[in-house]
Amino acid sequence: MNQAMINSAVTMGQLQQQLDTIGDNLANANTTGFKRRDTSFNDLLFQQVDNLSRDEFEMGRDTPNGIRRGSGAGVSQTAVRFEQGSINETGRELDIALTEPGYFFELEPGDDGDRRFTRDGAFYFSPNPEDETENFVVNHQGDYLLDEAGDPVVMSSEYSDFTIYEDGTIEGVLEDGETEDVAQLQLVNITHPQHLESQGENNFVFGDLDAVGLEIDDVLDEAAGTEVFQQGALESSNVDMGREMTSMLEAQRSYQMNSRAADISNQMQEMVSNLR
Repeated sequence: MNQAMINSAVTMGQLQQQLDTIGDNLANANTTGFKRRDTSFNDLLFQQVDNLSRDEFEMGRDTPNGIRRGSGAGVSQTAVRFEQGSINETGRELDIALTEPGYFFELEPGDDGDRRFTRDGAFYFSPNPEDETENFVVNHQGDYLLDEAGDPVVMSSEYSDFTIYEDGTIEGVLEDGETEDVAQLQLVNITHPQHLESQGENNFVFGDLDAVGLEIDDVLDEAAGTEVFQQGALESSNVDMGREMTSMLEAQRSYQMNSRAADISNQMQEMVSNLR
C-alpha cells in the first residue's frame, strides 16, 4: 500500500471517531445536564524527505525544505465542555437545577469507592425498605443523593410539602403546618474539570489523579451552602444543534475527500500494473 492510501485510510478511521462523537452529542441534545464533547486532531508520525533543492527558490518559505511524508491525522482527545446549559422551569418539586457552571451534585460512591458527581438534577423518591415512613432521594438510576455530611438524603413521608432553598437547604412542612430542616444538600465546586472522566448516565468521576501528582482536595472544593440551587427547574444540555450539524458536515466532507484520494491512488496503481 502506498503512502497516499495509508494517509487516507488512517485519517478516515479517525474522522469516524469524530462523527461518532458528534452523533453522541446530537443524540443527547435533550438529555438533562448533558455536557457535549469536542474532538481535536494532531498530525501522526511523518518523515521529512530532503530532496535536492535550490536555496534561491526557497525564499519566504515557512515550512522546512523538501517534502514531508505523513501518516495522516489522529484524534488527540475528545474533551468534555462544561459550559452552562439553559435553565428550564418544570414546576416539579424534586427537579433541581444548578445555576452556575463548575458546581456538581454528589452521588453515593460507586462499587469501586470513587466519588461520583453529576449536573443532572432530576431526582425521585425511593421508599426506605427498613422504614416505611422514610424516602431516599435518588436519581433515575436509583443512586442516592448525598447531603453535606456524605449521607443519603432522607425525607419523611409525613411531610405535606417541602421547599429546597437557593443554598440547598431542604425544609419540610408537617401536616399541622410546622416546618423543620431536613438536610443540607452536598455541593462541590470542581476546579479542575479536565480531570473528570465520564462514567455514563451523566455521571463523572476523577481519573488517576496520582498519575498527575494531584489529590482529591486539589481539584475540588466543598461548597455546600452556595446559592446556586433552583427548585422546580432543570438544566438542559449545552449541545448547540447548529454547531454540531456544521461540524458533522465538515467531518463528512473531510471523509469524502480522503475516500476520493484513496480511490485515485488505487486507480493510479491499476494504471501502473496495466502498463506493457
